[in-house]
Amino acid sequence: MDSSSTRRRATRAKLYEAAVTLIAEQGFSATTVDEIAERAGVAKGTVYYNFKSKTELFEELLRFGVGLLTASLQEAADRTADRGGSKVEALDEMIRAGLVFIDRYPAFTQLYVAELWRTNRAWQSTLLVVRQEAVAVVETVLREGVETGELSEEIDIPLTAAALVGMVLVAALDWQAFQRERSLDDVHGALSLLLHGRVSGRRD
Repeated sequence: MDSSSTRRRATRAKLYEAAVTLIAEQGFSATTVDEIAERAGVAKGTVYYNFKSKTELFEELLRFGVGLLTASLQEAADRTADRGGSKVEALDEMIRAGLVFIDRYPAFTQLYVAELWRTNRAWQSTLLVVRQEAVAVVETVLREGVETGELSEEIDIPLTAAALVGMVLVAALDWQAFQRERSLDDVHGALSLLLHGRVSGRRD
């Protein structure tokens, strides 16, 4: 990658970080391009050089953030497969990966969850696509578990995958907002027990 591409990636990362922080604090409509540029430490023209509009910036922010989450989930599943772990172990590792991501990017997660409940946004179709990409990683592990007989054939795969992702998001946001005295291990341990009790039908 040449130096100009590296600089542009770094600039976009700064703009993403500035935008997600400001929008999480004061909302999309109240956040201006001037504020995003100032927070990112760049000129206003730099924002428009990289993105046609504030809406496009936010749309790309959703793609970028959920893309990082999806990659984290996939890496957790792949690591478990490489060491010969079970599908339930893969799901457990994915839960932890999700919590690590949320702990690292709490403002993005808060913003993402809030946007999931809104239906009148210009980026709604993009949000649905990137959300499905993340859920699909979990669906794949569930489907493989059903096919190998490790998981029950009665599982509704799309709904169960969405429920697991939602469980991690909501539990982590509650942890961040109201239970900061707990460690990541505490939260993961609680969700791990729930996973083993509800999905595999046994507790190790």
